[in-house]
Amino acid sequence: MPSIRSYLNRLLLSLAIVTISIGIFALPVGATAVYEIPVVSAGVPTWAIDKADVLSLATKGTLRTTLAQLAKQTNKEVRFVTIHRLDYGDTIQTFTDKLFKKWFATDAEQANQTLIILDNVTNTIGIQTGTEVKSTLTDAIATSIITETMQAPLRSGNKYNQAFIDGADRLVAVLSGKADPGPPVIVSTPEVGRTYLKAEETEANRTNFLVVVIGLLIIATVIPMATWWWYQNQS
Repeated sequence: MPSIRSYLNRLLLSLAIVTISIGIFALPVGATAVYEIPVVSAGVPTWAIDKADVLSLATKGTLRTTLAQLAKQTNKEVRFVTIHRLDYGDTIQTFTDKLFKKWFATDAEQANQTLIILDNVTNTIGIQTGTEVKSTLTDAIATSIITETMQAPLRSGNKYNQAFIDGADRLVAVLSGKADPGPPVIVSTPEVGRTYLKAEETEANRTNFLVVVIGLLIIATVIPMATWWWYQNQS
């Protein structure tokens, strides 16, 4: 007859498997924290930090040239950052706000700054601007740049280089005092069936998998325990 020690060992093993399984599926592998981004301050000629490694050397060179010229002519500084995966509890906008305040601690340092950050896992974009920038780059235009101008190339096939070049071109025009060229004109095309999962669908599948795994492990634990008690009652 199986001993109670063997059942307890099996129970402990099952609990350990549950804990490890939950940990594996819950950890945000490769999540980027604010402290991992190199420190930049006002006046420092660092215009693009590509932690997600999605920009070509040509795009980085174009951004450096374009944004350095903008800073020289207008004193307005624009910086782009890409990251790979947000940590739990962060949105792209809260991450952008935290990095903006870390880089530019005072109102004076923030005044002429614009910071745009993209997370390449969700393709979401955050933007933060200083008080002096808002006189030309209104909140409405800033929102349009990240939700329309930069998102259009991303929606058409994750064209990160095009997204950043288009965003920079519109920012430079507006911050230089020129007329806002506006968002791109989107030509509608017949909708085709998706062959990929949306982020929320992937998360739902992972949750369902965890529920099934935990349920099976509980069954694997309860049945042996019930069997042991039945044997005990029969003896």
